Amino acid sequence: METAILLFIQEYIRCDFLNPIVIFITHLGDAGIFWILLTVILLLFKKTRPIAYIMTVSMVLSLLINNGILKNTVMRIRPYDAIIGLNRIIEAQKDYSFPSGHSACSFAAAIVILKTTDKKYGIPVVILALFISLSRLYVGVHYPTDVLFGIVSGSIIACLSVFLFKKYNIIKNEE
Repeated sequence: METAILLFIQEYIRCDFLNPIVIFITHLGDAGIFWILLTVILLLFKKTRPIAYIMTVSMVLSLLINNGILKNTVMRIRPYDAIIGLNRIIEAQKDYSFPSGHSACSFAAAIVILKTTDKKYGIPVVILALFISLSRLYVGVHYPTDVLFGIVSGSIIACLSVFLFKKYNIIKNEE
């Protein structure tokens, strides 16, 4: 099923017009750079500093759990190395496929923002996190289950981080 999904995307969705847009979106997630820069910006302002602290904890936990432990335990090879006829449209990745670190990090950060700020800020960053996650399928470097697990694990880690910060009064309970 996953093979069919990736080959369908390659055959029927990829196109010359979308390729540079999706490649740009996927690279926003490289090494968590967009989310790290957003965290740094939030650190600059006293009002948003607690959110940045939670995002930092959430992303570090995601990195440790997903990229540090799970990728090296599961050791799933990339789909472009396993599926005959699947072509990636970005550079080869240096680590294993499961779970998607881009998806996990994106949701680890975006869900924190969604749960700690006004929805007018939270919803757009969650949409961006979803675009980054789906871009990993489009460019051919992840299986759908890699991305789905990354989304779920990043979201759980974010919710747990927010819960712990609120429980210990590191941020105010505003919900």
